[in-house]
Amino acid sequence: MMKGVIVVDHPLVQHKLTLMRDKDAPTTDFRRLVSEVALLLAYEVTRDLPLETRRIETPLEVMDAPVLAGKKLCFVSILRAGSGILDGMLDLVPSARVGHIGLYRDPKTLKPVEYYLKVPDDLSERLTVVVDPMLATGNSAAAAVTRLKEAGAKAIKFVCLLSVPEGIEVMQRAHPDVEIFTAAIDRGLDDHGYIRPGLGDAGDRLFGTK
Repeated sequence: MMKGVIVVDHPLVQHKLTLMRDKDAPTTDFRRLVSEVALLLAYEVTRDLPLETRRIETPLEVMDAPVLAGKKLCFVSILRAGSGILDGMLDLVPSARVGHIGLYRDPKTLKPVEYYLKVPDDLSERLTVVVDPMLATGNSAAAAVTRLKEAGAKAIKFVCLLSVPEGIEVMQRAHPDVEIFTAAIDRGLDDHGYIRPGLGDAGDRLFGTK
């Protein structure tokens, strides 16, 4: 286990990830599986949210019961593929705020280029959960987190379906304070920056664009 990296090895997560990896999985199934795994990842990433008590009345008596404390969460999707994970997480935490950051990878340099950023004003008061299906080269994820810190985010976690050691190293070198949650750490990258064995291009498979 790498320090600062949480591999969510729950049997349901691993089973659904295998179904997702299958090249013959149709777009409808792939999209549903991403959403389902995202919900399970959200369960893990929110495990240590702070609680306070609120006095309520059950049908039988008054009690002091736990509720989430303070301002809660902001999910930030790295466009476009992050949107698939975002949907599943919002099923679990529908009250969360949502931000978007648009980055594309220059095919020649593999470096991220930003084209869009829209996040809540009060990021500094929330846990910011950055979501993207793949932590491959790590460049886009690291650039996204840098921009979110510039926008005020102080507590940040990163969630992905798949990662590789190269991407984890880049992310941790740039942002050692950001915990990484992933369903699997794959072998590595090919010459085009794709994760092996991976699951292909998550965006294309989510939106049926290939």
